[in-house]
Amino acid sequence: MDEMEEELKCPVCGSFFREPIILPCSHNICLACARNILVQTPDAESPQSSRASGSGLSDYDYLDLDKMSLYSEADSGYGSYGGFVSAPTTPCQKSPNGVRVFPPAVPQPPAQHHLLGHPGSLPPIPRNSCITCPQCHRSLNLDERGLRGFAKNRVLEGVVDRYQQSKTAALKCQLCEKSPKEATVMCEQCDVFYCDPCRLRCHPPRGPLAKHRLVPPAHGRVSRRTSPRKISTCTEHELENLSMYCVQCKMPVCYQCLEEGKHGTHEVKALGAMWKLHKGQLSQALNILSDRANEAKEFLVQLRNMVQHIQENGVEFEACLVAQCDALIDALNRRKAQLLTRVNKEHEHKLKVVRDQISHCTVKLRQTTGLMEYCVEVIKENDPSGFLQISDALIRRVHMTEGQWGKGTLTPRMTSDFDLTLDSGPLLQTIHQLDFVQMKVPAAPMLQLEECCTINNSATLSWKQPPLSTIAVDGYILELDDGNGGQYREVYVGTETICTVDGLHYNSTYMSRVKAFNASGVGQYSKILAMQTSEIAWFTFDPASAHPDIILSNDNLTVTCNSYDDRVVMGNSGFSRGVHYWEITVDRYDNHPDPAFGVARGDVLKDVMLGKDDRAWAMYVDNNRSWFMHNNSHTNRTDGGVSKGATVGVLLDFTRGILIFLINDEQQGPVAFEGIEGLYYPAISLNRNVQVTLHTGLPIPDFYTPGEADLSGSVC
Repeated sequence: MDEMEEELKCPVCGSFFREPIILPCSHNICLACARNILVQTPDAESPQSSRASGSGLSDYDYLDLDKMSLYSEADSGYGSYGGFVSAPTTPCQKSPNGVRVFPPAVPQPPAQHHLLGHPGSLPPIPRNSCITCPQCHRSLNLDERGLRGFAKNRVLEGVVDRYQQSKTAALKCQLCEKSPKEATVMCEQCDVFYCDPCRLRCHPPRGPLAKHRLVPPAHGRVSRRTSPRKISTCTEHELENLSMYCVQCKMPVCYQCLEEGKHGTHEVKALGAMWKLHKGQLSQALNILSDRANEAKEFLVQLRNMVQHIQENGVEFEACLVAQCDALIDALNRRKAQLLTRVNKEHEHKLKVVRDQISHCTVKLRQTTGLMEYCVEVIKENDPSGFLQISDALIRRVHMTEGQWGKGTLTPRMTSDFDLTLDSGPLLQTIHQLDFVQMKVPAAPMLQLEECCTINNSATLSWKQPPLSTIAVDGYILELDDGNGGQYREVYVGTETICTVDGLHYNSTYMSRVKAFNASGVGQYSKILAMQTSEIAWFTFDPASAHPDIILSNDNLTVTCNSYDDRVVMGNSGFSRGVHYWEITVDRYDNHPDPAFGVARGDVLKDVMLGKDDRAWAMYVDNNRSWFMHNNSHTNRTDGGVSKGATVGVLLDFTRGILIFLINDEQQGPVAFEGIEGLYYPAISLNRNVQVTLHTGLPIPDFYTPGEADLSGSVC
């Protein structure tokens, strides 16, 4: 109800509508406000000339507005649209709700404004008066009736009255005997307001009363009719009631409007019928709008949840970022300590080498200085014989000592520079390039159910990333189980978002799921989708695996051969589970050949009769009898052969692991083979004297129930 309040306020005064009138543009305005915004145009100046001569277009917002005429030769003149021209040049102002309005040229006295609430006492409207809609800004000239030419919106007036009453009136219980309490509910069927004690006493929720609808008092008050419906009168003929509806003009009219000819040629309908029709149309439109409003409410809830998630994720993301940066700082500090240790070792090594060289040179210099001083004293002696006795030895010592100070002795063994240069350039560049890439794994994909399907023993799955996910995806992994509740296995890895898996078991339910991955890792699985393959197999002969002498036609359902030797052709679908049945009709049978029918492995020999090797299980038949054959072993000869038009049936039952043959809907011999398990393909062998047609998608014969086959038969 509170949201409706803006619909009930005048765009000029901003208050609730009082005596609202309907402008031809379908907008509403208070009668008093309409009087206030009237503009008078000069008698000698038309609106067109006023537009052309307007020179004050500087500080005011002048609008080039459409004009609507109240006169029309084709209809009654009510609210029709004529040629649109410019409105008078009037500076615009703003109403309390922000809509631009056009004030009157001359302010109205307060007493005159007070009279506006009484249409009968309205002062005369000046000639050439013009009114501009404050919402769509279309302007129109008034005729001699002035504002009385506009219809009153009695429906809007009634809605405003009920809304104000629901806001102001205190709703009391109607059954309290003394000092009525405040009502808490209202019964729409009983049309009574109840407080809680009276509701429990007088309107218990059982029996027939259980079906009554209880609503809050405010809703009940609005829904109640507070006054009888007023009868609207014609704006053209005030004494006539509106009783008809002009379909062309889309307005109620009276009988006098029809008699005077303004609507005489128009299609008219009963007012009540059109009232019900338009109510139905409005209700239908409201239902659609209500659905949109409900969607908007759900969307707002989603957005509010997103706000909370964004806040939570922001805190989590910030904490993750701080932790990662702290980890980088810790790693840098550890590396810093390691590098400082290397610098300290180099520093200590240099000092040790230099100090050792200083100590060594100091000792040698002391020895050299002592020898020099000793030699100087010897030279000072005046005893030649004594000098010559030691001079040779001293000369050798001096030369030896001088040789010890040879090349490299007076060169430093270590430089004072540190031959270590920290290569921080790549690291600094990496730090500058540090940015947000894929800090999270992808979200779980969404399976697009409308595009997922199964055909025969193939399943097609389609998926997509969630709409709001912005995390990059490198690829997807599709997994299926074994169709029997077993372990999942990967069936597709790639970048596509649709995949068809072939070669599944018939009549099986496969569980499927998909997940996305990127450089950061693998995301969560999607929801699991159950895919049911077909119960009955539809297949054809496979030209890709057939012998070159085989001739196929009829969409690969009919087969013959151009060789007199037997050639093998298989079906394009393999079976490994379930019960399957197909038939082959003999279209041509010449010279009593021996066609063979059965099943085979994928690598069966194609240039010999079916059943000659250990990879085929078959029944070969002529016009009189049949034999079962596997690995060139012939067993179970049975009377009864084939001819043109005969039908051979093959029944493969994996539930019991058996293979049965039929001729013309009768079982041919006993169970042909047992212990059947693995993957088998339908197969036949024939030569040029035979042509057959394949029939698939057939139900199991009525005589056979899985697990109850007739195991009896003759053995020859």
